[in-house]
Amino acid sequence: MFESDRDSGATAVLTDAPPAERSLLEIEPGEFRQKFTNTPFLIGHRLCDHPLFELDSLLELGRRLPESCIEYNAGNIPVSMDQTVTPRTGLSAEETIRRIAECKSWMVLKYVENDPIYRQMLEQCLAEVRPYSEPIAPGMRKPHGFIFISSPGSITPYHADPEHNFLLQIRGNKIVHQFDAHDRSLLSEQELERFYGDHVRNLTFKEEYRKKAWVFDLQAGQGLHFPVTYPHFVQNGPEVSVSFSITFRTPDLDRRTAVYQFNNGLRKRGLSPSPVGKSAWKDSLKYQAMRIWRKAEGIFAKQD
Repeated sequence: MFESDRDSGATAVLTDAPPAERSLLEIEPGEFRQKFTNTPFLIGHRLCDHPLFELDSLLELGRRLPESCIEYNAGNIPVSMDQTVTPRTGLSAEETIRRIAECKSWMVLKYVENDPIYRQMLEQCLAEVRPYSEPIAPGMRKPHGFIFISSPGSITPYHADPEHNFLLQIRGNKIVHQFDAHDRSLLSEQELERFYGDHVRNLTFKEEYRKKAWVFDLQAGQGLHFPVTYPHFVQNGPEVSVSFSITFRTPDLDRRTAVYQFNNGLRKRGLSPSPVGKSAWKDSLKYQAMRIWRKAEGIFAKQD
C-alpha cells in the first residue's frame, strides 16, 4: 500500500493493490502508449454507482478529513481568476455539500488517501494504470486522490497541475478545455517558473487561446487524462457534478520541479536562465544544486 507524503515529505511508493473482482477502469493499451504524458485522451470507468461517491458518503468524508484538506469557494466565477481573491459563499463545508444543487459552489476534498476507505479505492485505480504507465514514466509514487463536488454551471478557473492525472467523471458532466503545455504562446517559461517556484496554480487566460483547445464533454463513466502542467479550465453542465481525480508523480517530475524552481530563483535575481530541456548538462547541474541546497536546509532545520 502507501503512506501519504503530504505532511511528512517522505516518498510514497504505490505497490500492487489487492485484485478486484473486476477492473474499475477501461483502458485501451494502444491509445495509452501513444498519448500518455503528451495528449489528453479518454478512458472508461465503473465507479458511477459506487456508494463512496454518493453525497451522503462525501459528507461523512468531509467530516473525517482535516480542515486543511477541504477547499471550497463560489462557482460562478470567470475563467481567468487570481487564486488569492477567489470569492467564498459564506457557507460551511457541510452546508456546501448539502446544498450543492443550488448554492453555486465548487468544492474539492483533497488527499482522500488519508482516509482508509478511499485510500483503497485510489490504490485499486492506480494499480490498474500502473502496468501501462511504467514503460513510459517509471516509478509511480506520491499517489493522491481529489474528489470534486460542484454546482450546476460552476467554473474551475484556468490553471495547471503538477502531477500525472486522470479525472474520472462520476456524476453529471463537465466541458473541459485543455491546452498544450509545450506551446510557449500559451504557457511561457516564466509562467512555469512561477508555477513551480511560487506555487501560482491559476494562470491568465486570453480569449485568443480558446481556438487552440482540446474540448471534451466529459460524461459520467468517462475519465480524461491531463498531461503534466497542461493548462485547462472546466465548466460544469446543468446537473451536480462529482468527479474523482487520481494522481501520481514519478522521479522525472521531481527533477523537472527542481530545475524550474532553480530557474525561478535565478530570474528573481535578474538573470535569464536557459529554458528547461534546452541543455541537459545545465539542467543536471541545477538539479544537483537544488538537491544539495535542500539537504543543507534540512540539516540546519534539525539543528534549530
